Amino acid sequence: MVADATPHRLVLLTGLSGAGKSTATKSLEDIGFRTIDNMPNELIPALIEKIQQQPARFARLCLVIDARDGDPRAAIDAVRNANLAIGGSCRVIYLDSRDDVLIRRFSETRHRHPLGGPVDAPSDVAGAIRLERELLSASREIADAVIDTSDLSARELRDRLVQEVLGGDASIAVHITSFGYKHGIPLDSDLIFDVRSVANPHWIPELRPKDGRDREVAAYVLQDAVGISIEAAIAAFLRATLQRYLEDGRGRLSVAIGCTGGRHRSVAISESLASKVRAMAGAPAVHVHHRDVERV
Repeated sequence: MVADATPHRLVLLTGLSGAGKSTATKSLEDIGFRTIDNMPNELIPALIEKIQQQPARFARLCLVIDARDGDPRAAIDAVRNANLAIGGSCRVIYLDSRDDVLIRRFSETRHRHPLGGPVDAPSDVAGAIRLERELLSASREIADAVIDTSDLSARELRDRLVQEVLGGDASIAVHITSFGYKHGIPLDSDLIFDVRSVANPHWIPELRPKDGRDREVAAYVLQDAVGISIEAAIAAFLRATLQRYLEDGRGRLSVAIGCTGGRHRSVAISESLASKVRAMAGAPAVHVHHRDVERV
């Protein structure tokens, strides 16, 4: 039973060590969330009882549940179900990152990986990351949002979190991301489409400084015979399968469109696809993000 009318929001934050959970909790604290990190799983039932007894006290709560006590799937399910039982909203957010980025972050900070073995023994960071990915695989599958922090600044991570936490639980959303293969594949993608066979504006001197949002670049890409066929094929696939994906209990569907650098072809096709998805009957909210458009 909810004691007052304050909207009750719970964020369950999980993901890989080094992927930005500390930065994420600070960002959530800035928008009024109480954050609890590193709570042993055996203490979670006591926290659930407190939430049920005093929901107003925990009106905005972020609980970090990771792999330090093993597979956290059961703990995540227990907390989420308890919060939903008192009429609150709940978002499970998983932070991910590429292995090379995680290894570099641990090297730069000289922090020890939580699963890196005994304190008095050499730490195998790569092995610890593999183990953690295995332990967290079930939690990643049930996450409402997977955020790849490999190339995100602290500000960009904050913006993504605010969108997911404050604006992401009202309706199902489709996220379309353009990217460059030379900068790595987005780890938070459900579907990835390669558009590198489309004619490349990079080789046209007057188009090279522009990007896929410019009318001239978009026309060049979307009037190319291969560009027309690929864009039409992706749109047809989404039209045929989107409803089934969304009926599968997902909170979001992430679609990534990749070219070589992530500046021209993938951007133009992403913008065009976003317009087509928005025009579909019963379309969900559509968000477009151009990850690498400003990168060289």
